[in-house]
Amino acid sequence: MNTDRELLQLAAKAAGFYVKGEVVNQDDEFIGLRVKPGISAPRVTIAFWNPLTDDGDAFRLAVKLGMAVSVCLGMPCESFTAILGSGFDSEKHKDDPYAATRRAIVRAAAEIGLETP
Repeated sequence: MNTDRELLQLAAKAAGFYVKGEVVNQDDEFIGLRVKPGISAPRVTIAFWNPLTDDGDAFRLAVKLGMAVSVCLGMPCESFTAILGSGFDSEKHKDDPYAATRRAIVRAAAEIGLETP
């Protein structure tokens, strides 16, 4: 799992979404997935989905998968986000704790997606 696209594909699989396609911007850069709740869901349920960039998508993904998210800011710990009980260690915050938390959620979901048939 090296690219954001691969992470999102696996996270969508873990969440039980059917991936209808990809969304790219005018410069042909990948910006997210088109998903729906399941393959038999009506066409009108297709939505743009990117929990790497959207707080709401990340929150819904964490809740759907029953994740316990632990955010540590400042001293005495180094700033990181960990998904408890997932075998996933942490994502360092650097300058943006929100982006790091979203990425930690997606990475943990992708790990679940790897194990999902």
